[in-house]
Amino acid sequence: MRSPLIGWLAVVSVMLGIFSIVTAEILPIGLLTSIGSDFEISDGAAGLMMTMPGILAAVAAPAVTVATGRLDRRFMLCALMLLLAVANFLAAAATSYGVMVVSRVLVGLVIGGFWSIGAGLAARLVRPAHAGTATAVIFSAVPLGSVLGVPAGTLVGHLAGWRATFVIMGVLTVAILVALAVLLPPLPAEHVTRLSVLTGLLRDSGVRAGLVLTFLVVLAHFGTYTYVTPFLQQVTGAGPGVVTAFLLVYGVAGIAGNFVAGATARRALGATFAVSGGLIACATLLLPLLGTSHLGALALLVVWGLAYGAVPVCSQTWFAASAPHATEAATIMFTSSFQATIAVGALLGGVVVDAASPSAVMTFGGAVAVLMVLCAWAAARPRREGI
Repeated sequence: MRSPLIGWLAVVSVMLGIFSIVTAEILPIGLLTSIGSDFEISDGAAGLMMTMPGILAAVAAPAVTVATGRLDRRFMLCALMLLLAVANFLAAAATSYGVMVVSRVLVGLVIGGFWSIGAGLAARLVRPAHAGTATAVIFSAVPLGSVLGVPAGTLVGHLAGWRATFVIMGVLTVAILVALAVLLPPLPAEHVTRLSVLTGLLRDSGVRAGLVLTFLVVLAHFGTYTYVTPFLQQVTGAGPGVVTAFLLVYGVAGIAGNFVAGATARRALGATFAVSGGLIACATLLLPLLGTSHLGALALLVVWGLAYGAVPVCSQTWFAASAPHATEAATIMFTSSFQATIAVGALLGGVVVDAASPSAVMTFGGAVAVLMVLCAWAAARPRREGI
């Protein structure tokens, strides 16, 4: 029998694992200009650092979970965390942009595998009565990555260079690996998720609607947020210190949005999802107009953070509600669709920012967010009418 304290420490270790993954994935957003300058590439080309992990994570989520379905989950989480440490140290030592892209490929493999396995472990680590709270603790890693990880990494990059940021991330990842190895109990596989289960979910209209809404809102967000640092520097005229502070405020707003959505999504999922998309549309469409001043940009980033904080909660809740009989498969579907769209958004945003400007990419994302709101209203209509 394990003590409840050890169980909760195990939950925290999984949360920290996801925190390190989320931070590693989106860290280049705050360091985009510095890394691009070092390797003498454009902001759009540097955006591949966001595209590659998303593509690999989308493939790895089903592939790794299915291929390792019978292996002990503690072993898998530790192996994936070791791979993340290698990726971080490789990025810190990258001698060319090609090596940096390889490190990002490794990050993508870790994202897909760790998310799909770790997201559903809460009920196996604590007593059943506390499973809901433990799950919330694990998923709090998502907004915390934006609040603490990216601003802190951006600050370290400003003070000591972007390579130092990846070194620190590597050391943190090794520490989390040790915590997982010590605190997690043996976790033999309970249910083996097969590809037939995943393909079967695609026949469900609710799952298909979730895929469309997730694709549009994540495309709108990451097609623009990936290039928010160039926008703040070139349009708002913000220096590195101000950019770091703005990203921190954005992250705090994201945590608030996460908890607000957690309280409202169960009662009004469609409305919560639509409102989050609508606020992202307002923020991104208004940034080229009002974001020329520090105050205007900051206010819109607060709105944006509140809105995006709700997106992962709404998307995952939508998939879970559409497939209550296949929770792990629903988590894989959520992870795969989310990560694939991050890749597409970063790629298309890079094309727009290189061909036009950071302001144009904000307008592009805002238009996609408006389309998402219309689709959310259409998807929720049959439910309201009882069809």
